[in-house]
Amino acid sequence: MAPKRSSSGSVAQSAKGHGGKKKHQNNVENGSATVSAPETVQDKATNAVMEKEKKKQNFIVRTVWTIVMIAGFFILLAAGHIWIMALVTAIQILTFKEVIAVANEPAREKKLPYGKVINWYFLATTIYFLYGESVVYYFKQVVLVDYYLLPFATHHRFISYMLYIIGFMIFVSSLEKGHYKFQFAQFAFTHVTLLLVVVQAHFIMNNIFAGMFWFFLPASLVIINDIFAYLCGITFGRTPLIKISPKKTVEGFVGAWISTIIIGMILSHFLIKWKYMICPITDFSANAWSGLACDPNPVFVKQTFAVPSFLVPLLHRKTYEIEPIHFHVMVMASFSSLIAPFGGFFASGLKRTFQIKDFGDTIPGHGGITDRMDCQFLMGFFSFMYYDSFIATHHLRVGSVLETAIQSLTLAEQMQLVSSLHKYLYNQGYITDETLECLEKIRS
Repeated sequence: MAPKRSSSGSVAQSAKGHGGKKKHQNNVENGSATVSAPETVQDKATNAVMEKEKKKQNFIVRTVWTIVMIAGFFILLAAGHIWIMALVTAIQILTFKEVIAVANEPAREKKLPYGKVINWYFLATTIYFLYGESVVYYFKQVVLVDYYLLPFATHHRFISYMLYIIGFMIFVSSLEKGHYKFQFAQFAFTHVTLLLVVVQAHFIMNNIFAGMFWFFLPASLVIINDIFAYLCGITFGRTPLIKISPKKTVEGFVGAWISTIIIGMILSHFLIKWKYMICPITDFSANAWSGLACDPNPVFVKQTFAVPSFLVPLLHRKTYEIEPIHFHVMVMASFSSLIAPFGGFFASGLKRTFQIKDFGDTIPGHGGITDRMDCQFLMGFFSFMYYDSFIATHHLRVGSVLETAIQSLTLAEQMQLVSSLHKYLYNQGYITDETLECLEKIRS
């Protein structure tokens, strides 16, 4: 009996084994088994081709849009200051939109009232204040003599403050129980974004008022540095620079610094020969073909400098003539290479915080506006501060005199000032007797 049980058990096991093999064979035939080795290789090859095609398409899109952006930028640059100012304003608003959208995603889920409205209200208030300050400062002779603009010019800061207070009251009124911490975090994030994006971008606007050179050169230095940081990094980059951006290398960082200084000085050599670039804005209708003229800032005029004693044997001369702007370009190029990139590192840290690849898809193949402008804001702010501290010629403006006369003198004193000025011009032979007599009749 035992051998029989053993025999039947063996048969059963054998049948089970054959049944398992047959089942496995059926599964293979039906395609339910693991893919064979040749199929795996084929899939890998297909995936590689698809990935290569995807990279090729992305490269084409990126290249086309790079050309479009460069061409569009130079068209606006030649069209005039007002178009470049419109471009900066658009970039300012779009960057704010992209950054705020990153933090606003949870707000949509919580369905909190007025969150988006408050953000845009604070943006509008900030732009009104900053742009108004610039217009009043640079165009006092226009806004202070206009009947309708005068109240806005003289009370601009008070109006801006009251607009902010209204927004503050709306925010406080929108606070909901259980969401206080989140709402105050959003409020703080909005103000930090306004400071880092809108306020810094506004100083780029002031650079345009000072002359197109102070807008174009700093922006170009950042682009030049970015290009050469990439080229130097892939050529001989070995040492990691900063943990937040693992692909950045010390060699690329230093190589880009040297390259930016050299190319920046060459670029400035050609730019200073063009009055359209170096003249401050006096007319919004000016463009590259309008024949803009001015007395150039002393930094654009050649001056004689003593050659350091240790370089005399090499240069065979004791003095050298050069425009001082080239020394300033070296400083600006150093900032764009050594400090401005930290704006990009800051943006990278922010993206990692919110676990996103790009701030948006505004520019096909390039991501969002913020991804392209993160270093430009820092550079633009520095350029204004450097220009205002070391280069600007602070002389008395017509607008400043007019502002003092309007705000500090009575009507009788203003008439006396005008009469005295007319008498001076009459004595110099610039106005006629009839004009002077007419003025005296008005006074009387």
